[in-house]
Amino acid sequence: MGQSQSTETSEVALSQIQEMYRKFASECPSGNLHLHEFKRIFGITCDSSVEESAYMENLFRSFDTNHDNIIDFMEYVAALHLVLRGKLEDKLKWSFKVYDRDGNGRLDRQEVAHVIKIIYKLRKYENPSDSEELDPDQISDRIFELVDLNHDGQISLEEFMEGAQRDSWVMEQLRLDLRPTRWFIKHQPKNS
Repeated sequence: MGQSQSTETSEVALSQIQEMYRKFASECPSGNLHLHEFKRIFGITCDSSVEESAYMENLFRSFDTNHDNIIDFMEYVAALHLVLRGKLEDKLKWSFKVYDRDGNGRLDRQEVAHVIKIIYKLRKYENPSDSEELDPDQISDRIFELVDLNHDGQISLEEFMEGAQRDSWVMEQLRLDLRPTRWFIKHQPKNS
């Protein structure tokens, strides 16, 4: 009885993967997703803000796990799984990777401030009536006060994850924009 259920589950997963591949192939006939295509898919055009473009470049880099400047189908599926079904821990690791622009495994104030400024401007752009109490530099400073436990001027992955899970304000500030989630959900097959 249990065997038939697992077979049914794997069949559903296989059909979902086939549908994802069909969508991926229609968006990326070459079999690879390049940065300009990635931006186009998310609605980033030459008229988009510098912040939106920079944000998409950071996301693209985080999904390009082998750093070859393209997202292949396996990277696409991994990104889709993370955004739609990933555990909080996995999403925090991904967020850390987006912040860690130089890839050294530690966040300095410039890296945090860079992403916070982009997110701040995107939030203001999407909700102009939002009145933030703190500006991006103050937000970055407060994040370091709350998260950099050993006060070495850098945030490790462990500090990042602990700080985000310990403090809801920190989690809200470190949370990445939901535009990718909205896009992936919109492009999911209706039966999934």
